[in-house]
Amino acid sequence: MSDKKPALWTGRQAMAATGGMLLGKPGWTATGVSIDTRTLEPGDLFVALQDVRDGHEFVGQAIAKGAAACLVEHGVDGIEPALQVKDALIALRALGTAARDRSDAIRVAVTGSVGKTSVKEAIAAVFRAAGPAHWSVKSYNNHWGVPLTLSRMPQGTRRAVFELGMNHAGEIRDLSSLVRPHVAMITRIAPAHLENLGSIEAIADAKSEIYEGLEQDGVAIYPSDDPLADRLARHARHSCAAFMLDFGRAATAAVRIESFETGLEGSRGVANVLGIRAPFRMAATGEHWAWNAGAIFAAAAGAGLDARNVAEAISDIGAEPGRGRAVPIALPDGGHFTLLDDAYNANPVSMAAAIASLASARPTGAGRRIAVLGDMLELGPDENRLHADLAEPLAEAGVDAVITCGRRMKCLHDALPSAVRAGYAQDASGALEHVKSLVRSGDVVLIKGSNGSGLHKIASVLVDGTAFGLTEA
Repeated sequence: MSDKKPALWTGRQAMAATGGMLLGKPGWTATGVSIDTRTLEPGDLFVALQDVRDGHEFVGQAIAKGAAACLVEHGVDGIEPALQVKDALIALRALGTAARDRSDAIRVAVTGSVGKTSVKEAIAAVFRAAGPAHWSVKSYNNHWGVPLTLSRMPQGTRRAVFELGMNHAGEIRDLSSLVRPHVAMITRIAPAHLENLGSIEAIADAKSEIYEGLEQDGVAIYPSDDPLADRLARHARHSCAAFMLDFGRAATAAVRIESFETGLEGSRGVANVLGIRAPFRMAATGEHWAWNAGAIFAAAAGAGLDARNVAEAISDIGAEPGRGRAVPIALPDGGHFTLLDDAYNANPVSMAAAIASLASARPTGAGRRIAVLGDMLELGPDENRLHADLAEPLAEAGVDAVITCGRRMKCLHDALPSAVRAGYAQDASGALEHVKSLVRSGDVVLIKGSNGSGLHKIASVLVDGTAFGLTEA
């Protein structure tokens, strides 16, 4: 079998899609699309976007690394071959639109305040098991990530899943109109981006923009257990959706999780998908995976897949780094503790879910449940109260010790009983020192915070062993 990648774009196809002008030899063929020379692979079309850095500064490096051509807004020292356009981002969107229109793929779009990346990754695994599939890599869910993902979609794709993100109203509408999904899903609504949107209802309205891009006779999916489910359903009913599916644990949900058990070893449950019962297992842990599982089965049903095949496809799915995975960490004096690495991001709903996962975990021996919590960002004027309110779920979870990190988390530190205050630090490096002095064999340690809190750095050095000097930094 040949390892040669199939052609994705010829020079003339890209010219026709973008309305640009070919410079140099026009006979090039690209096998991929890249906007970053650090990850560019030979044969990629390099798109010189104007962002934090001007991509035109890197076209020479792109050609040197084997780019098939560069999509540029102006020539760069005679570097060719190139495709010159007026606006590189608009051209990238045009490539995405052309890739969408030339493919018969069933397109699924996923958004939500919580779980969208984990759910998207799981749906991608399900789609891969069913045939040629395409999906958003990492969290490529913004104004450049979505068109980039579309532009990379091979013509022979059968099913594709796209993650759509937002900070402000109107962003999801634009991205959904670009993807034009056959299936549009909201995972869950949470008080994220309150600083920009002002209310949880406004967040629900902004997320519901995903339904506006639906193809005719599309499928709108929403969470039955969400407090704003009725609001989401109203938006779906005013879209082009011909079918509506809700998922969750509610007895009336079209896709219902009948039972669910989770622990450090993984999770298992039973899904009822439009009357078809499908027992399933996953390597992923945490109570929030019951919610995620419902979303996965619902999206797969919307894409025409049998629930029993979905159950088989998700059996090996585990949490990604920073998204709730359980990792054994060796200690320098012997023994180990278990790290619940959920440090990728945080808002009050995902924080409560992570605390519930910690509650379900069983320490060994004399081990304890320890929470290391960093600031939740973009919560608006109620941020202090929302941080302090975490004291109650921590108490209900039986957490033995809490290390807090960041200015906002000082509000939680002050609200905690003195018996569980295990340390406060202004930054991640200070919090790490508290962790190192406190942790012992048998403990289960949750790390959770918004990206800006820096707590992912603690998880990283614990996982690679450098925190305790077990490997070289």
